[in-house]
Amino acid sequence: MSEKIGNVWVFIEQEGGKIADVSLELVCKGTELAKKLGVKTEGVIIGNNLDEKVETLFHYGCDTVYQVEDKTLEPFTVLLYAETLVKMLKEYKPNILLFGATLKGRELAPRVASTMLAGLTADCTDLQIDDFEDKIAKKMYKNKLMQIRPAFGGNIIATIVNTWKDPQMVTVREGVMKLSTPVTSKKGKVIKIKPELSAESKVMHVVERVSAEKAVDLKKAQIIVAGGYGVGTKENFRLIRQLADALGGEIGASRAAVDAGWVDHDYQVGQTGVTVRPKLYIACGISGSIQHRAGMDQSSKIIAVNTDSEAPIFSVAHYGIVGDLNDVIPKMIKAFKAKA
Repeated sequence: MSEKIGNVWVFIEQEGGKIADVSLELVCKGTELAKKLGVKTEGVIIGNNLDEKVETLFHYGCDTVYQVEDKTLEPFTVLLYAETLVKMLKEYKPNILLFGATLKGRELAPRVASTMLAGLTADCTDLQIDDFEDKIAKKMYKNKLMQIRPAFGGNIIATIVNTWKDPQMVTVREGVMKLSTPVTSKKGKVIKIKPELSAESKVMHVVERVSAEKAVDLKKAQIIVAGGYGVGTKENFRLIRQLADALGGEIGASRAAVDAGWVDHDYQVGQTGVTVRPKLYIACGISGSIQHRAGMDQSSKIIAVNTDSEAPIFSVAHYGIVGDLNDVIPKMIKAFKAKA
């Protein structure tokens, strides 16, 4: 008889009474994976006063929610969360554990993986269930998690398989997985847990918290005009803003433009930025590395402007314009205003 497969778990990140969007996206993806495996989708939410947050998780696909509450668990401190999660993993033995690749997720997931001696793949762009044959060990693994992400500086797409002891663990960036329509009639089971926390895990105390709103939420933008290193200078980036303003959209940027200091990181699109799916994405002076394309290739319509006719960005563009953006963008603005 084959060993029973554990359930799919999602670490539910919450802050100030709001569940992180990436956690809801992962619940949707986790539900897809769980269906393929014939198991349940379960969320783990840790903090205090969580009753009002749980119902939403059922709407997006959770069958069960483990509600772990203690006043010492607010605000987030990694030692307490890691100890709590490790104890639960050892007791319930899930097959898969998904984290958002947020500041919290990136701090928590490696600690949990290290303690559990489990594999961890960061910044996945896709997750699938499939069989894996280890040709060296001559062994077949059934229903393993295919952990897909760019590797070697974005030159290849790697599929990583964890053949170690479960759980199979990954982090996924916000916006990578599609958010399904919530089913408000869906109900589920809540398991409330009062954690036993050691004195060692309580050595860290939050003295002061300072937070600031992001400059922009690109995930909600329907039109994005993005500039890359080909824009040339910070001053030239005004053309990107002018076109975005004319179209009623937001500006975006490649990592090269952000690294050059031309625009804030909040505007970065791609593997190390935000993943977007606008109705219209205009890429200006962006070569189109794998990392950038991973963050925007699901846009409904893509227009690329580049002087290099062989630039990789044209491989995902619906419309391509080979030319100097300093000449092309003003003409685009003029043409749009003429028809407005």
